[in-house]
Amino acid sequence: MHILDVVENAIEAGARHIDLAIIEDLDADLLTISVVDDGRGLDARTLRRVRDPFFTTRTTRHVGLGIPLFTAAAERCAGGLAIDSRPGSGTALVATFQHSHIDRAPLGDLPGTLICILMRDDDLDLHYRHAIVHCGSERAFEWNTAEIVDTLGDLPLSTPVVREWLSDSVAEGEAQLKEA
Repeated sequence: MHILDVVENAIEAGARHIDLAIIEDLDADLLTISVVDDGRGLDARTLRRVRDPFFTTRTTRHVGLGIPLFTAAAERCAGGLAIDSRPGSGTALVATFQHSHIDRAPLGDLPGTLICILMRDDDLDLHYRHAIVHCGSERAFEWNTAEIVDTLGDLPLSTPVVREWLSDSVAEGEAQLKEA
């Protein structure tokens, strides 16, 4: 849910390109989740307040719990959350967790999360990479919607048969990553 919330924030900020990376470094006992976007970015005042649960830039509600809860989850697991942003330059968010920490929540339904993101916006260019580092070697699964869109031509990602293929593709890639 944290990933979905951060990506939703990026889309709301006008991002057209988002890089989402999940790195499970078992050798270093570290889980890193990074989301880098090309949205509007945050000014210094907003960046200072973004971790305040009673601050939000949205006009539909008076609280903004996404970043504070993500920060708390990371800190609870001997990690942290860093945000770098400037107006007009987008935002980079990096959360780290001790991978083996007993309080670290599982990553959850990554295929479902990614499909939910893609179905929200057909024009979003999402580059996704999930890597596992173990015994000095790295296995990775990644895809980029820009490449998929080029292959599909005029067929939107939200077309049911494409959506089903994307969902199956991500589920298969994630399963193979975990099996190896």
